Amino acid sequence: MMKKVNIAYWIFTILLVLMMGFSAVMSFKRTPESDQMMAHIGIAPALMPFLAVLKLLGIAALLTPGLKTLKEWAYAGFTFDVLGAMYLFIAAGDPVKAWAPIVIALVLIFGSYIFWRKKTA
Repeated sequence: MMKKVNIAYWIFTILLVLMMGFSAVMSFKRTPESDQMMAHIGIAPALMPFLAVLKLLGIAALLTPGLKTLKEWAYAGFTFDVLGAMYLFIAAGDPVKAWAPIVIALVLIFGSYIFWRKKTA
């Protein structure tokens, strides 16, 4: 049973790390499209590199053995980031289909967190 929990944890965690890592890289690149999207949802594009650094720190916390408290903070930070993005997309009047990446991110965050808790219990 523990082997299945460990495998599920790593599947969710690797997919979460890839998604957050991709998001961080795109935030550092600051393309005209990403600046336009940030303006559309009401966030200053200058905030993007700061959010990218926080995502990279969260990734480091998830992948570093131990660090229980930092992992908890990383999961909370990812959740706040993703829920905040969802709120901004809704407030901007975007259609439900625009929320798909957000829903996927939430599933990955919660899946990784749940299996991490089972793994360390």
